[in-house]
Amino acid sequence: MDIKVDKPRVLLFSLRNIYGRAHFRCPHFEFEDIICEIDSVDLLAPKVDSSSLRADFATRLAFHAPIALNPGIPRVSVKKHYDLLFTVCGHPQDLIMFNAIKNVKDSCAISVCLLDEFWVKEIPQRRHFLPMLAQFDVVMLYYSQTVKPLSEAIGRRCAFLPPGVDAISFCPYPNPPKRVLDVLSVGRRSEITHQKLLSLVNEEGLFYLHDSLAGIQTLNSREHRTLLANCAKRSRYYIVNPGLIDRPDKRGDQIEVGNRYFEGAASGAIMVGEPPNNEAFKEMFDWPEAVTPVTRLPFNSPDIDFVMKELDQNPERQEKIRRTGILEALKRHDWVYRWEKILETVGLQPTQEMQQRKDRLGKLAEIVSQQ
Repeated sequence: MDIKVDKPRVLLFSLRNIYGRAHFRCPHFEFEDIICEIDSVDLLAPKVDSSSLRADFATRLAFHAPIALNPGIPRVSVKKHYDLLFTVCGHPQDLIMFNAIKNVKDSCAISVCLLDEFWVKEIPQRRHFLPMLAQFDVVMLYYSQTVKPLSEAIGRRCAFLPPGVDAISFCPYPNPPKRVLDVLSVGRRSEITHQKLLSLVNEEGLFYLHDSLAGIQTLNSREHRTLLANCAKRSRYYIVNPGLIDRPDKRGDQIEVGNRYFEGAASGAIMVGEPPNNEAFKEMFDWPEAVTPVTRLPFNSPDIDFVMKELDQNPERQEKIRRTGILEALKRHDWVYRWEKILETVGLQPTQEMQQRKDRLGKLAEIVSQQ
């Protein structure tokens, strides 16, 4: 049963005013924005200069000792009572910011932390942050293989929650634009594949859009996501690879699913790269044309031209791959489904606004199916 919420029932602790320009956090803020649209939320987003000496010292100290100093966040007084406290953290060290707000958890019936990047190999290195995680009733993780080890380490319930996407923003329908970009590559990449694509730019006039700056900050997180969505739904091919594919020193043997797969599917771009070899990916991308044998490109392979040329010879198959990815994203991978899973986990009812968003997704899916 969907409920109508008259007063805020969710306290959302956001890091947007602290790390708002960091590239990899843009999907976090996209999720938060949608939560604010589909539920009744009070947003708590304190400001502090994360590069200040005080913040830097507090974070560094917490790495080496079980001491959590306030990094400079002003005192906050929460006077209301909420059903749920929710926060998204990019790394365990982000918890030093949350930990500085002393009375927040006492004002909420249940608390949930969603943690983006946390590798099993890092658990011993981040041991002093674990007590901060243990403050939460439930810890949800983007990395499926970290769930069990972390649960054992903190003695708290941990659960897997896959990344998602604003499937409405990334969907090219109802007025699909021309796919004028041949290949889109965002973030980490294989230098070998990159150089091959650059040679195709010179030899065949390929339109290859890729990162050309090494900076890690955006000017505006919402504008960045909108730009990425607009580029993705105008791209024929989208490079995808598992998280930290080029950093086995950090991830060990762990293979995880990153945001690119959800963005690629939602935009209808054909994903080319390595599918993560784990059970979570097989369950979430279980349709035949997700990352198919034809579009699988091992990391550091120079053969991307063969993959594209083979698919270019079969426009019908291309269209099927695109349409299937868009439909699956609309039906399964929008952020509303992730929020629904969180509410289900903590025993809260979905809202009418959630159903309204699902109705919008369903109508878009009908349009895609009928085209």
